[in-house]
Amino acid sequence: MRSADGAVEALFPCKPTLHERRIGLAGGPVKLSLMACDTGGQTWGLASAELGDPARRGEVLDALAAAAAGNVAAAASTAALSVPGATPHPGSRRLRLEGRRPDGQPVQMQLALFTHGTRVYQATVLGERVSDELATTYFESLRVPP
Repeated sequence: MRSADGAVEALFPCKPTLHERRIGLAGGPVKLSLMACDTGGQTWGLASAELGDPARRGEVLDALAAAAAGNVAAAASTAALSVPGATPHPGSRRLRLEGRRPDGQPVQMQLALFTHGTRVYQATVLGERVSDELATTYFESLRVPP
């Protein structure tokens, strides 16, 4: 599948649907496009937002990471991330979180944050248990074709 903007390819384990809304992110409004689907007790997603200003990429990537950690009340462990064809950025990274949903149920989340041009992307796998192997397969499928 391709992201809503058509720039990023991803191998989803299910057929995603598109959701769009305007949100405040790192001090400014953005239109967030999310392709997501559910299968096997997990939610798989690829979100993107056009920033228009490349100087905002770092603060927006940090805000996305902080929001994810806040959503599951957990601190993140971070690892390097390289997405073929993506714009190199020091804020690009992979995160693993283990926490609780607002209703107290345990939850695990893995996400990949990266940029292409003036767009930011967040690929996510969320569920009670998230297999490192499946998440790695999903994140390694991400690429920006020439």
